[in-house]
Amino acid sequence: MGVMPEAPTTSTPSERPVIAFFDVDNTLMHGTSVFHVGREAWARGIIGWRDILLFGWHQRRFIKVGENHDHMGTAKERALGLVAGHTEEQIQELAESIWEHRIRPRLWPETVALAREHLAKGHQVWLVSATPVEVGELIAKNLGLTGALGTRVEAVDGVYTGRLIGPVLHAEHKAVAARELAEGMDADLAASWAYSDSRNDIPLLELVGNRVAVNPDAGLARYAAEKHWPTMRLDPAAIKAQQRRVRREAKQVDRAGKTKPRG
Repeated sequence: MGVMPEAPTTSTPSERPVIAFFDVDNTLMHGTSVFHVGREAWARGIIGWRDILLFGWHQRRFIKVGENHDHMGTAKERALGLVAGHTEEQIQELAESIWEHRIRPRLWPETVALAREHLAKGHQVWLVSATPVEVGELIAKNLGLTGALGTRVEAVDGVYTGRLIGPVLHAEHKAVAARELAEGMDADLAASWAYSDSRNDIPLLELVGNRVAVNPDAGLARYAAEKHWPTMRLDPAAIKAQQRRVRREAKQVDRAGKTKPRG
C-alpha cells in the first residue's frame, strides 16, 4: 500500500455531491470489456475470424502489459464501428448477453464491494470507460450504481451509423467528461474519488482529491509512487485496507446531498 493521506479532523456541512469514478477495464473487471463486444458480435455472425483474432490479440496484450494508447484506441474504434447498420434494440440485446455471459463472471468482487462502500457513504458512483456507453450503463444498472460515462455512437431513426458522437472516451477525454458531469451537478471534486489501473487515466485521477491506483500498470505504478498515491492490489488485505480508508476518510453524504460529520 502507498502512503495514506491524513483524514481531516473536521467536516464542514455542504450540499455538494461527492462522486466516486471507477474505470472498468482491469479495475472493475478482469480484461477489457470492448473485447467481449467483439467476441459476442462474432458469436452472432456480425464479424468474421479476422476481426475476432485482432480483438484476441489486443485482449492478451492488455492483460499482460496494460493499455497502450494507440493500440487500445484502434481496437476500441474498430469495435464501436461494428454496430453500423444495426438497430439500437439489437445492440441492447447484445449488451445484455455480454453482461450475463461475459462480463458478470469477470467482475472483481472486491472492487464491486468497494463501489458499494461508496454508495453506503451516500456518494454517487459513476463508471468511466471507453466502452460503448450502452455497455457501461448496463453494468451500472445491474450493480445498482449511479450511472456510466462511455463512448457514444450516432443513431439515426433507431439505426446506428457507426460514426462516433465525440471522441472515444479514453485517456484525457475521460477527465473532460468526468469534469463536465461534476460541474453540471456542482459536485465537490476535492472530496471525490477515482480508481484506475492505467497510466492513461492519470488526468482522471488528478481531477479528484482522492485517487487510488488499482492493479496499476508500470507507468501508473511509478507515477503513483512519485506522488505518494495509495496503491491497491486486488488481494484481500489491500481491499480491506481500502474499504477501511473509505469508511474512515470519505465524507458521508445524506440522501438530500448534504455532507454529514464523520462518526
